[in-house]
Amino acid sequence: IRAKETVLHSNIRAIRNSIDEYSFDKQKAPQSLQDLVSAGYLHDVPNDPIAQTRDWNIIMEDAGQAVNSSEPGIYDIRSKSNKVSPLDGTRYSDW
Repeated sequence: IRAKETVLHSNIRAIRNSIDEYSFDKQKAPQSLQDLVSAGYLHDVPNDPIAQTRDWNIIMEDAGQAVNSSEPGIYDIRSKSNKVSPLDGTRYSDW
C-alpha cells in the first residue's frame, strides 16, 4: 500500500507541475491531459495506481479566475478512487 501511495503522490505531483508549466508557457490552461502529452510536458498520462486507471477527476478553472478567461482549462486533478488510505485515513480523491 505504501508503494502505491508513493506512486500516486508522485504521479499527482508530475501532472500538477505539468499543468502549471503548460499554463505559464502557453498563457492558457490545458483543455485535456492529452494536451500535456501532445505538447511534450508529459511522456504519457500517468496511471493512478489506486484506481488502476489513467482516467483522473479533472477540476476545471473558474472562468473568472482562469489564466485565459476566454478559454478556461484544467486547474487540478484528483484520483478517481473513493477509497480511504489505511495509512493516514484520508480519501485518495482528496489528495
